Amino acid sequence: MSNTSPQRTQNHSWRFIRAGGFDQVRLDSVTDLMALDQLDPKLWVALGCPTRGVEFDSVTLDLIDTDNDGRIRVPEIIASTKWAVSLLKNPDELLKSSPSVPLDAINDATPEGKELLASARQILTNLGKADATSISIEDTADTTKIFAKTYFNGDGIIPADAAENAAVRAVIQDIITCLGAETDRSGEPGVNQDKVDVFFAEAHAYSDWWKTAENDQPKILPLGDETINAATTLNAVKAKMDDYFTRCRLAVFDPRALDALNRQESEYLEIAAKDLTINASEVSGFPLSRIEAGKSLSLTEGLNPAWDDAISRFRDEVARPLLGDISILTEKQWIAIKEAFKWFDLWMSNKAATTVETLGLERVREILAGESKNVIRELIDKDKALESEANAIAAVDRLVRYHRDLYKLLNNFVSFHDFYGRKDKAIFQAGTLYLDQRSCDLCIHVDDMGKHASLAHLSRIFLAYCELTRLGTDEKMTIAAAFTDGDSDNLMVGRNGIFYDRKGQDWHATIVKIIDNPISIRQAFWAPYKRIIRWIGEQVAKRAAAADAAATDKLTKASVEAGKQAATGKEPATKPKIDIGTVAALGVAVGGITAALGMLLQAFFGLGLWMPFGLIALLLLISGPSMIIAWLKLRQRNLCPILDANDWAINTRARINIPFGRSLTAMATPPPGSRRDPIDPYAESKSGRYKFIVLLVLLTFLWGLWNFGIFEKVIPDVLPKSEWVKKR
Repeated sequence: MSNTSPQRTQNHSWRFIRAGGFDQVRLDSVTDLMALDQLDPKLWVALGCPTRGVEFDSVTLDLIDTDNDGRIRVPEIIASTKWAVSLLKNPDELLKSSPSVPLDAINDATPEGKELLASARQILTNLGKADATSISIEDTADTTKIFAKTYFNGDGIIPADAAENAAVRAVIQDIITCLGAETDRSGEPGVNQDKVDVFFAEAHAYSDWWKTAENDQPKILPLGDETINAATTLNAVKAKMDDYFTRCRLAVFDPRALDALNRQESEYLEIAAKDLTINASEVSGFPLSRIEAGKSLSLTEGLNPAWDDAISRFRDEVARPLLGDISILTEKQWIAIKEAFKWFDLWMSNKAATTVETLGLERVREILAGESKNVIRELIDKDKALESEANAIAAVDRLVRYHRDLYKLLNNFVSFHDFYGRKDKAIFQAGTLYLDQRSCDLCIHVDDMGKHASLAHLSRIFLAYCELTRLGTDEKMTIAAAFTDGDSDNLMVGRNGIFYDRKGQDWHATIVKIIDNPISIRQAFWAPYKRIIRWIGEQVAKRAAAADAAATDKLTKASVEAGKQAATGKEPATKPKIDIGTVAALGVAVGGITAALGMLLQAFFGLGLWMPFGLIALLLLISGPSMIIAWLKLRQRNLCPILDANDWAINTRARINIPFGRSLTAMATPPPGSRRDPIDPYAESKSGRYKFIVLLVLLTFLWGLWNFGIFEKVIPDVLPKSEWVKKR
C-alpha cells in the first residue's frame, strides 16, 4: 500500500481543538471520516502504532493491518475507514461504536454489500436466529458455532455425517482413518477433494498390485494365501541358513578351517562365565548347527538353542508345505526353497507404498466397486457452491468489529481525544496503579524495560517501572507508571502497590526501577529545606558518632592511665576545673553568633511593615532556584518518548502540563462531607520544652518589635523607647 501523498486537494473544512499544547483535529461527523485522505499527515497525532501491547481488540487491529507487519499505518487507517463507510447506508452509525450492526443498515446497493448482507443472514440462520434484526460480534466471532448446524459451508470439506447413505459415510470414515482428517468449519473432522483423490488412487494401485499376483498365482504365490506369512518366516532365518551352508562348503574346501568355523573353545569359556539365556546375543551369533564338511541341516536336532523356535516355524510353515514331511534339509533343497520365493520377492519389491493396506484387500475392492467416489465428489461440489457466501462471513465479522472499534481507534491515532478528554482511557493506558496514597492513570505496558528506559527518560516525567504478578497464577508483566503530582519522598525501589488492569483484575506491583524527574512545584518548594534537614541530621549523627567514639577512647585511656599510676603509687596530676582559654573561646563564639543573629534580626525588623514581604523574599531566595528548575522541566514533560519506546510513531509533541498532570495522578483526599476526629489516642505527649520554645520565639518577636520601634509607631508613648529608637 503506497504512502499517502502530503500534497492533496483540500475540499473539506476541518475543525481543530487545542489540547496538550498542540492542535488536534476533531472527528465529529462521518464527513470527517470520509475526508481523512485529505488530512495532511503532518496533522495526524500518530503515524503508526503496534498491534500488540495496547488495550484494544487485537482481532480488529489484525484486520486493519493488511500487510501483517504488526503495525498500523496511515494508509491502512484510511482504507479501513473508506471500506466501512461504503458498506453502511448511514455511516454516522460508526460514531456510535455499537457492538452490533442492524441488518437494514448494511448497504445492499453494491454487489459486495448485497453479498455481505446475505452472509449475515446466513450466519443468524445457522445460529438459530433467523428472525434477528441485527448481528453482533458474539454472532460472528466463533465460526465453529456458526457452522455447527450445517455441513455445507463453502470450505470444500465434507464430514462423514454430511452423507445420507451409510455406505458413503463409512467410506469417508475409512479415508479419515487412512489419511487423517481435515477440520470442517463446523468443527467436525472431514475430507476434501485432495484426500479423496489420493485415497482412491492408492486403492486402485493396491488392488492392481494384488491382481498381478492373482493372475500368476502358482509362480508368485507358491503357498497361496499363506505365502506372505511363509515369506516372513523364511526371511527371518535366511541369512543364518546361508551362513550355515557357506561354512559347510568352506569345510569341504579346507578341512583345516573346521575348528575356526565352529568357533574356538576360548569363546565358549568366555561366555560360560556369564549368566546365559537362550536368546543371548553371544549364543545367537554362533553357527546354526555344528559345522561339518558337506553336512545337511537337521531341522529337529543339534540346533543352536537361540534359533530353535525360528527353525521350527520354518520347518512347519515353509519346508514341509513345499517339500513334504522332512526333518533334514540339504543345501540343494535350501536353494530350491529360495528359488520358489524368487517371483514373490520380485512382486513385493514392486509394491507401492499405500495407506489403504490396513483396510484389507476385500474392503478396498468393496469400496472401488461402489459409487462412493462420485457421491463424495458431488457432496464436495455442493459445499463449494456456497464458498462465496460463506467466505463473506469474514467480511461480516470485519464490518461488525469496525462498527464497534474503528471510531475509537481514530480518536487514539488521528487525534488523542480519549487521552486529553479524560472521559475514556486511551488505548495505550494499561490500567491504574495505587501506591503511596496516589492513583496513577498513565501506566504503559513495557516489554523490554532497559530498551524502554533508554528513550523514556527524555519525557522529563517521573517514571516508576513496576513488575506485576497475579497471585495464584504464573502471569507476569511490566508497566511504566507516571507520577505527575505529589512528591517522590516515599517512592523507591522495592515499594509495593496494587495495579488494576482494564479488566478490573488486581496485580501485585513492585517498583524495580525509577527514572527521577520533578513531580510538582510543591515538591520543588520544600526540596531545599528537606535537603537542609537531611544534611543537619546526617551531620548530627556523624558528630554524635565521633563524640561517642572520642568519649569511649578517652575513658579507655583514663582507665589505662589510672591502672599504671596505681601500680607505681603516684598520685594523678590534677587539672584546673575551668580552662580559661576555653572560656574565652566560647565567649568569642557566643558573641559572634549573637552579633550575627542581631544583625539578621535588625535587618528583618528594620523592614517595619514590609516584614511579610521580607519573609517571602527569604523563602524565594531559598526555594526559588529549585522551583524555577522544576518549572522548566515540568513544562518539558512530553508523552512522545514513552510511546515511541513502545514502537509508536508519534507525530507531535504531546505535552503533559501541570494542570493536566494533576488529573493523571489523583492524591488521597477525604470525600466531600467527611469529618475528622481531631483526637488522636496515640498522639505523642507534649512536654514543657515545646511550650518553652514557643514562648521564647514569641518573646524574641515582641522584643524585636519593641527594640526596632514597631510598637512606637503603632502605639506611641505606651512603652519606654529603646536605645535604637532614641538614636534615630
